[in-house]
Amino acid sequence: MTLREDLTAIKDQGLSDISLTNDLKKLNEIRVNLLGKKGPITSALRGIRDLPVEQRPEVGSYANEIRDALSTAIENKKQVLEDAALNEQLANEKIDVTLPADHTLQGQPHVIQQIIDQVVDLFLGMGYQILNGPEIEEDHYNFEMMNLPKDHPARDMQDTFYLSDDILMRTQTSPMQARTLETHNFEEGPLKMISPGVVYRRDTDDPTHSHQFHQIEGLVIDKNITMTDLKGTLLTMTHEIFGDKFDIRLRPSYFPFTEPSVEVDVTCFNCMGKGCDVCKHTGWIEVLGAGMVHPNVLNMAGVDPEVYGGFAFGIGPDRFAMLKYGVSDIRDFYLDDIRFLNQFSKRG
Repeated sequence: MTLREDLTAIKDQGLSDISLTNDLKKLNEIRVNLLGKKGPITSALRGIRDLPVEQRPEVGSYANEIRDALSTAIENKKQVLEDAALNEQLANEKIDVTLPADHTLQGQPHVIQQIIDQVVDLFLGMGYQILNGPEIEEDHYNFEMMNLPKDHPARDMQDTFYLSDDILMRTQTSPMQARTLETHNFEEGPLKMISPGVVYRRDTDDPTHSHQFHQIEGLVIDKNITMTDLKGTLLTMTHEIFGDKFDIRLRPSYFPFTEPSVEVDVTCFNCMGKGCDVCKHTGWIEVLGAGMVHPNVLNMAGVDPEVYGGFAFGIGPDRFAMLKYGVSDIRDFYLDDIRFLNQFSKRG
């Protein structure tokens, strides 16, 4: 039998073995046996050197064709067997969707943001606009339009950080009152707004003060607004934040942008009005300031105080959070201690 005939026989037997096998391990053995260093193809190629010179190119080319044909057949069969194995695995391996999922830790808003969200949700439901203003503000809007002209002694209580003589970090969210009053069209209806945001004052950091804190300013302007409307609004907010068991009282006070002005107290959280060391045995804790909008504020914004009036109030969400949860040091809110913040699970 000639070398060419031997190669043909090797090819036919190899293709038959490849076609019949249904096992990847067996297929790999066939590959090694046929194409390995000790396989018949390699041996046949080595035998070419014993052929006459004129026969070597033809037989060598034929041997390479057979090797390529067997290699291609092995790769094709390998792909078929791998696909079949994968399909069998997919058919046998099914996910049990009734098994409990892996527990995923979920974050929550910061406790102060929770208070802000509660207030915002409440006033949205009462028909108020939610307005945000610039933290870098003009002296004109931060002080002068709030009835605090230059050299007014009340400015000392709101000393802040100045970027220039007339540009500063706002000390309150009240400037949004003036900005909104200037543009509001009262022929279209009353003005009802709150403005939450961050404010800045040059306070020395201590357990109850911070150079940066949050404030929510509220304003209502319309005809025939009275102090009764203010008290009812604040009582509704108190019940929303602290609960129905808490009451409020109004005490006379002074703010340049309201007249009359009041300090607002809420029932002491520690003794529920009986009197204790926390409330200095009064049964009440001060929570915010409010009052009827000063006629000068309306005049400067182009609103006739003989026709329109209203009330304003300023809420400190940081202070609300301290009182609601019994936190004694405001700085704890800003230290990013997860152990501290995780105590305040989000409430609806």
